[in-house]
Amino acid sequence: MLTLLTSMYLVMRTVSSQAEPIRVLVTGAAGQIAYSLLYSIAKGDVFGKDQPIILILLDIPPMLPVLDGVVMELQDCALPILKEVIPTDKVEVAFKDIDAAILVGSMPRKEGMERKDLLKANVAIFKTQGSALDKYAKKTVKVLVVGNPANTNCLIASKSAPSIPKENFSCLTRLDHNRACSQVAMRCGVSSDQVKNVIIWGNHSSTQYPDVHHAKVNLQGAETEAYQAIKDDAWLRGDFISTVQQRGAAVIKARKLSSAMSAAKAICDHMRDIWFGTKEGEFVSMGVYASGNSYNIPEDLIYSFPVQIKNKTWKVVDGLPINDFSRAKMDATAAELVEERDTALDFLSQ
Repeated sequence: MLTLLTSMYLVMRTVSSQAEPIRVLVTGAAGQIAYSLLYSIAKGDVFGKDQPIILILLDIPPMLPVLDGVVMELQDCALPILKEVIPTDKVEVAFKDIDAAILVGSMPRKEGMERKDLLKANVAIFKTQGSALDKYAKKTVKVLVVGNPANTNCLIASKSAPSIPKENFSCLTRLDHNRACSQVAMRCGVSSDQVKNVIIWGNHSSTQYPDVHHAKVNLQGAETEAYQAIKDDAWLRGDFISTVQQRGAAVIKARKLSSAMSAAKAICDHMRDIWFGTKEGEFVSMGVYASGNSYNIPEDLIYSFPVQIKNKTWKVVDGLPINDFSRAKMDATAAELVEERDTALDFLSQ
């Protein structure tokens, strides 16, 4: 009996290992976030240990020599599911028939640059990439925008790819979600996997609202409301929120570089949940299209909501009770996103 089961298992593994490779694009692939990200994708942490991968790495022409070094390192890792690595600076090569796009590359804010200048530069980049998705990618492609301002860049990419469903686009607020989980866990003296259902509402910016009113903490086997587990409302409504909101700036101040390792981990978490779904009874934070939500968030925004995912399809967790404190925070970050969107759409129409 065991021999038969073993044979069946080996046959299943063989069939699985012969699965069609999926094509995964990473932009800004010569940068530091990608350097932390590519190994995790290529060894199966995101799309599965038995899913063959073709990695397409896109960057600007001056970065191609660096990209060659990244390709050599990926080859030297000798990873069994990595079937091919394609470095390129051409969108028609990068976006051709892709199954997943992780858009990391964007124009960073430089000294003396106003926010509208940053938006203008990124509108041009994400209009180009959205058009390339529209023209070359599979219509089923799942697109994750990481490059900041992530929410508005994601909206521009989606509007520039009208043939791809809006539901296929999302932006990264999982890093903020993970930061919030970690802060709660440290405060309670538990590991971060004992905390669930924190929410990041709104923009991936300093106006985001990390909300633990619906979060649960597992304390010695008993699920407890986060507010009861922590027993410090002043901290939860003060330092906790500002710590999560300002964490990226704190990392830059300490490291003299922006978050890379933690950003790469969050990207992996986000894409793995899209591919395999969220756990029963749990939700995660993700910037998604704000149509038909129950929280009175304006339409036509990419806004971070709590979502549950099944069959590669996300659904906003609707109907959570919202108190006055949360309402004000959620509206403030929505107002910033409306302003960003309107400025970006002005540039898009020029």
